[in-house]
Amino acid sequence: MVQYITAYLATAQVFLAVDYVWLSQLATRFYFDRIGHLLMDKPNMGAAGAFYIIYVVGIVIFAVAPSLNSESLAIAIVNGAMFGFFTYATYDVTNYATLRDWPVIVTVVDVAWGTVLSAFSAGMGYVLTRMVT
Repeated sequence: MVQYITAYLATAQVFLAVDYVWLSQLATRFYFDRIGHLLMDKPNMGAAGAFYIIYVVGIVIFAVAPSLNSESLAIAIVNGAMFGFFTYATYDVTNYATLRDWPVIVTVVDVAWGTVLSAFSAGMGYVLTRMVT
């Protein structure tokens, strides 16, 4: 159980730090220029917090835990990438299908970002957990 708690905390730190840089420094203009008219003035921080808590649990269950059980960094990265791809694609493709002004480029960029971010976070979650436990 300690190993899974460690995996959660390690994965969460990586995911939050990297996503913070992406959202606050790198992609702010990209999203604002394309979907700014859909954004709230201030994000709902409770909902955002719930997303991060739930999403990292998913990365740990579907990517980090299997990689720890098999002692394979590759499993963490591949499963993390697949988890990120399918979850971000579900969100973005649904938005593209149902929202009037959702640009396809936002779907493509966001799904790619979710895939890379989840793969990296799972891989680092695995490495950091192995280092500590």
